[in-house]
Amino acid sequence: MRFLFVHGTGVRRERHDTLFALVRDRLTTRFPGAVVDSCFWGERYGATLSAQGRSVPGLGAPGAAPGADEEEVAEWGLLVADPLCELRVLAEAGWDTGSDGGPGDDLGAALGADFDGGLDGDFDGGDPFAMPGVRSAGERVLELLAEVPGGRGGGEQGSGEQAALLLGTGLAAGFPAALESVSRSAEAARAGGRATSEPQARELAKVLARAVTAAALASAGAEADCTGTERDRLVELITARLGGDARVPGARAAAVLGRLAMRVTTQPLLNAWRGSLTVGATPALGDILRYQARGADLRAFLRERITAEPGPTVLIGHSLGGIALVDLLALAAARGEPVPGVELLVTVGSQAPFLYELGALAGVVPGSKLPYGFPSWLNVYDRQDVLSYLAEPVFPGDPRVSDQEIGSRQPFPACHSAYWKQDSLYARIERAVAEAEIG
Repeated sequence: MRFLFVHGTGVRRERHDTLFALVRDRLTTRFPGAVVDSCFWGERYGATLSAQGRSVPGLGAPGAAPGADEEEVAEWGLLVADPLCELRVLAEAGWDTGSDGGPGDDLGAALGADFDGGLDGDFDGGDPFAMPGVRSAGERVLELLAEVPGGRGGGEQGSGEQAALLLGTGLAAGFPAALESVSRSAEAARAGGRATSEPQARELAKVLARAVTAAALASAGAEADCTGTERDRLVELITARLGGDARVPGARAAAVLGRLAMRVTTQPLLNAWRGSLTVGATPALGDILRYQARGADLRAFLRERITAEPGPTVLIGHSLGGIALVDLLALAAARGEPVPGVELLVTVGSQAPFLYELGALAGVVPGSKLPYGFPSWLNVYDRQDVLSYLAEPVFPGDPRVSDQEIGSRQPFPACHSAYWKQDSLYARIERAVAEAEIG
């Protein structure tokens, strides 16, 4: 009897040798007289960047200083994730009241803490001589916000530029709720109360407009068809209705948001490391894509290796290796030419059943059965392994197909390779060999 191990995606020589040594030792312990071979295909049929990654923007060295566009994208990424984040800065920190520090000094470290510095909770940084009962400049801005067209209290969207923008960007449906959620927020009320001067009110107007726009974008999600220019114009229109000027740079909130966005959002990291990330991901993701486009070459190589030695053969395929084996065996059986000597197929952490459902298997189309001549198939999965799938439910009633769950108690992605150290895997293979009466 012979075992042939077929590795999965992203595996190259060093990793293959480590995995195969482990599999070979475990199998020879349970099957002392068996021959255990490997089919290493990663370097010959795996993916490489043939043009050294020149198709990837930003493949240069990471760590370059971000440009203004990158900072803006990062800020809006944070705003869409939390539309009230700028308002929260104004609500908690208020505005500078004559200190020597510049706009936003020390706010990055203090964000989320008690910005009143431990003073009485009623202290808000506003004018201590304000007349009781007199509306602040910020409160007047909030009144104007409630009257913005498109809101539940501000009338219909009408046929003006704002209405056209909302309709043209896919934001119209979520705009009323965005307006209401911002205008009724505790952050808006507190920031409005703290804005006691006209300059503060103008900044508040801009921050409110950005919050409403971000909330509308968040509501639309992937359905939004909105460019940065359209987004900025919507902010300008709303800001103007609130008595502000969106073209004037913000001070207090912007100083914090700019620094925070570059630290906590993923976009700056992705921009800086896109090249190296792409190169690093190429073996794993690239092997799958290459197989989908040129899988016939790998299947021909596998058939050559399988038939190189006579005798009953047990095929063990991990991940993409299992997909290729299912395709090979199904295509051969469908032609009436089953691969000689194959008595049992074992797939481990395989996506073959899922690809069958998608119609992405070369050998079996959705709704069809495994062809006559396809061998017994043991499919091993771990429910923590997001790259493993069930075969029995998609081939119901086929006595040749069986699933076996194995748990490594490891999270993904560690569980995707942890099968090979589990005694239960080899015990189940031993049982399958006995059931198939392979001698």
